[in-house]
Amino acid sequence: MSKRSRFLVILLVIALCFVFLWPSISWYGLTPKEDQALALGSLEKIKDYARVQASEDVLMIEDAARVDENAELPKEYAYLAKIAKKNYKEAGKKVPKEMTLRNALLSFDSEAELMSAIETKYRDDILKLKNRYTNSVKLGLDLSGGMNVIVKADLNAALETQGDVANPELFKEEAMAQAVETLTSRIDRFGLSEPVIRQQGEDRIYIEIPGEAEADSINSIIMGSAILNFRLVDTAATNSFLQYYAMNPARTFAANGELLDPSIIPADCEVLGLYSKDDYGLDERVGYLVVKKEVALEGKHIKSAEIGSDYTGKPQVNFVLDAEGAEIFADFTTAHQKEQLAIISDNKVKSYATIQGPITGGRVAIDGFGLEEAQNLKKVLQTAWLSVPLTVESQQVIGASMGEQAIKQGLSAIVFGLVAVMLFMLLWYRGAGINAVVAQILNLYIMFSILSAFNLTLSLSSIAGMILTIGMAVDANVVVFERIRDELKLGKGRAASVAAGFDHAFWAVMDGNITTFIAAIFLSFLGTGSIQGFAVSLAIGVVSSVFTALFVSRLIFDVGTEALKKEKISIGWRIK
Repeated sequence: MSKRSRFLVILLVIALCFVFLWPSISWYGLTPKEDQALALGSLEKIKDYARVQASEDVLMIEDAARVDENAELPKEYAYLAKIAKKNYKEAGKKVPKEMTLRNALLSFDSEAELMSAIETKYRDDILKLKNRYTNSVKLGLDLSGGMNVIVKADLNAALETQGDVANPELFKEEAMAQAVETLTSRIDRFGLSEPVIRQQGEDRIYIEIPGEAEADSINSIIMGSAILNFRLVDTAATNSFLQYYAMNPARTFAANGELLDPSIIPADCEVLGLYSKDDYGLDERVGYLVVKKEVALEGKHIKSAEIGSDYTGKPQVNFVLDAEGAEIFADFTTAHQKEQLAIISDNKVKSYATIQGPITGGRVAIDGFGLEEAQNLKKVLQTAWLSVPLTVESQQVIGASMGEQAIKQGLSAIVFGLVAVMLFMLLWYRGAGINAVVAQILNLYIMFSILSAFNLTLSLSSIAGMILTIGMAVDANVVVFERIRDELKLGKGRAASVAAGFDHAFWAVMDGNITTFIAAIFLSFLGTGSIQGFAVSLAIGVVSSVFTALFVSRLIFDVGTEALKKEKISIGWRIK
């Protein structure tokens, strides 16, 4: 490969690495702490925050318009001016020359439309920050602080409560899947930051929660039972509430989600959100229902649930009640025919249907939706009967101050190690040591870029792998430099010595690094936790160090030979 091609490849690698590294730079260096806290919250917490902020902004804009409707729209609402102009154009109206508060408000058909526009702006900004974090290098719990918990599920106890089960292994698989999903939904609902929840082995669940978290609060979430019940929908109250909410979206709910004016619904009712799964499998509020506070049927009476089909082949969810539940449900459905019944899980309305007639015998069928909705409803009903006893097997809490201290110590180790290696190379190899210094700096740059590109987690063990890489990376330079010195001792010129040195050292460098890379790959696949983090960073470091030692360093020598017209090499105290 020609020197120009090699130079272009290096520039391309540097530019590509910068693109990979930019999300990490912008997240850790350019994003304020308060914005990071918002972005790291759960999606439901982000939704609530955006709605509350939008409500406050709507009230502020309307109050300002009442004081002086001809005042100019504040700069922080410049995005509203663009939306207002678009609204005027779509309505076929003339766009005002000045976007005053009055003109901006008149461009929206209702207060709800204005609130939706502001809420969308808040949501998009926070989700953009969340996406930035997703594409950046993550800090492990040992650096960021947080908690990890291992929960043991007693599958045998759950199996005993079901009596005779046709396929015990399938039951255990479904029970574990449901336990993981229930914990995921519950932890997300409590607004905990970016939790990692996954099944570990046959009967354990691993939970990792970065940031500050109270152990007692987490344990209560984990050990709590999912609450599932059936309640009657007050259709008249629901229609009245929805009309009120459409007219007063910013004046309906307080910041804590409670009604500002409880008198808008009957005293024996409450407003609950109606949820469905979005494209990402998360609960998304699609509306509201006013339901009776009195529980019609407790979820504990459900014995099993499965997906079937009606006589037309359309999906339906069938579930079976125990004897007591069958009697309660028969009496209730007989008394409330043609009314709507809501299925509620953890204070979220998951589904609702019209009671067509008395339902007796303990076998219930719910239809009127697609296959995906049926599958989601089955999972909701499973929370009532796939009750798996959970116990916290181990728990580790790492304080934020310990994390900050670990980061400082890790960075200090990298800096001191790098400086020590650089000084040695400069003192021992003099001018040629500059090549090694440049290669080492570029090596770390590439390593961090790859970590960012693959959204990997940086932990103390990863930093240990980087420190080891710093020492190993210079080995390739030492091998090459010593070969060049040998060639110079034979009386060869600069260009010939450099070419022969790199050619002869190539396979020695490759052999040593390939064996290290193979060991790192096996460790990354077979190891877990800190071992895996160490192995991954070591594997990345091996690849980047070979590139910088054989590719970048060679180009620096060639530039000195051809561009700077140097005839000698400063590569030791006795060789020039």
